[in-house]
Amino acid sequence: MDPRPTIMEVVRKIVHIDADAFFASIEQRDDPGLRGKPVAVGGDSARGVVAAASYEARRYGVHSAMPSRMARERCPGLIFVRPRFNVYREVGEQLREIFHRYTDLVEPLSIDEAFLDVTEPKIGPPSGTLIAREIKAQILRETRLTVSAGVSYCKFLAKLASDWEKPDGLTVFTPEDAQKIIDPLPVEKIHGVGPKTAQKMHGLGIRTGRDLRELSEEELVAQFGKLGSRYYWLSRGVDERPVDPNIVRKSVSSEETFDVDLESVEELLEVLPLVVRQVTARMERHGVTGRGVTVKVKLANHEIVTRQLLLPLPVRSAVQIEQVASYLLRTRFTLAQPVRLLGVGVYELSQGVMMQPPLFDELVLPTR
Repeated sequence: MDPRPTIMEVVRKIVHIDADAFFASIEQRDDPGLRGKPVAVGGDSARGVVAAASYEARRYGVHSAMPSRMARERCPGLIFVRPRFNVYREVGEQLREIFHRYTDLVEPLSIDEAFLDVTEPKIGPPSGTLIAREIKAQILRETRLTVSAGVSYCKFLAKLASDWEKPDGLTVFTPEDAQKIIDPLPVEKIHGVGPKTAQKMHGLGIRTGRDLRELSEEELVAQFGKLGSRYYWLSRGVDERPVDPNIVRKSVSSEETFDVDLESVEELLEVLPLVVRQVTARMERHGVTGRGVTVKVKLANHEIVTRQLLLPLPVRSAVQIEQVASYLLRTRFTLAQPVRLLGVGVYELSQGVMMQPPLFDELVLPTR
């Protein structure tokens, strides 16, 4: 067995900061008339998508990447606000500047979220909890926005802690807390466990962190490959991943699995806008654009087919992503089987601002 350290030997101080309903909170900050009301940032057209929702809107079940029409059905009084991505980016830069006052070990996860390793801070007290409290106060004072913070000795638990008490929370998980937090945790909350893996775990009778912990590393590796070793250690509160300031996101994607297999490209084109909306919402949150578009389909026989196109300039809207994905579906796919899953991804990412139609000309795509 891998002789890794126990949680009691780990002394890092990791802080996870996540802004509260970032886009929507900025809009409520800048327009007092929106405060206390359900707000969605995004387009309210038939093909619009929610980029962010205020906490008032979330009480109705409205969330990011949701089609605007569905959001309106759930919350008839929902107020739609057109996004101002340049403003969000400016505020995101303010947050990062505050983070870097305390440490150079800042790993951004999105425009409004980051890990910080404050084991050896540049300024401030030698306490992760006190530094997190200072950062929260600095952000409130300088941006008039609240953030939630999680503090622990590893990234897994720091992220979990920041989600524990939102909005405006500060939660600390010590090594002594780790096992009692992880044991009852649904496996869906374990880092790296996606919906498909969770479904497989449920089929094996694995539903909680305790269930994972009761299995040997060999048993988990036999079921989940190399990830099984990660799950083994995470269920014991061991996560050695460093805070990496140089980490680069390679792609942003979304997938939709169908209840009934689709038989034709025309049927795929009908559901394509939904998948594209979800991708666009994620790109907006991460503050990125990309030059490449990938389309993936999973056939009824479980075969996966992907096609991609690299463009000379970044795509900057859902309209452009849908145009490229539609082109790929029409010209690069021959469906020998019905389709049970459609995925769209954007790669070759760079920092940039997504825009809204009708500010763009159509892309010029190859004839084949």
